[in-house]
Amino acid sequence: MKLYIFDHCPYCVRAQMIFGLKKLPVQLEILLNDDEQTPVSLVGKKVVPIFVKEDGGAMPESLDIVRYVDQHYGEPVLFDAVRPEMEAWIKEVMSYYNFLLMPRFIKLPVAEFATKAALSYFIAKKTAYVGDFAEHLANTESYLARLHKDLATLEKLIVSPKAASGKLSMEDILLYPVLRNLTCVKGVVFPEKVADYVATMSEQTKVKLYTEYAC
Repeated sequence: MKLYIFDHCPYCVRAQMIFGLKKLPVQLEILLNDDEQTPVSLVGKKVVPIFVKEDGGAMPESLDIVRYVDQHYGEPVLFDAVRPEMEAWIKEVMSYYNFLLMPRFIKLPVAEFATKAALSYFIAKKTAYVGDFAEHLANTESYLARLHKDLATLEKLIVSPKAASGKLSMEDILLYPVLRNLTCVKGVVFPEKVADYVATMSEQTKVKLYTEYAC
């Protein structure tokens, strides 16, 4: 089995998580960010993640991959429920967190940016999406102030470090990638329960944090 990903992509983290949670071996293939040919040849469009099954069939869409792997490889480990208040929290933070993340992703030592062409491709695409990277970096303190208020709210929603709602569910698949990527931002301070959750989920899923590269 293979999983085509970008290391920084939160949707790719979702797909990686289920393999870690179920202790299933999978070959990770990190594409260059400007590689359009590989995903198009597999699923007809430039997307990641892409899961290539044992029979050679290829499947895109992160949550489809998660549900397929959970249902078809051993006993399911995830409940499907997502609390409305958690869904609202994720939606709120995702409305602005890319302003913090996009300018910092390009500084990470990740394989998808291994060539100048791949890095330039990303910068061109994402500045068109979120705006000028330098301007967002200059506004870091205001974004962090907003984020820390939201993290204080999240602290009240974390029931267990092993599962946000108290039992592993799709809620964890949605939440952890958001928090994991925020570890690349210097100055982010996770409240104690959130920090414990992030560390525990990283260990459970085998998806590494960016803490040592925070900038």
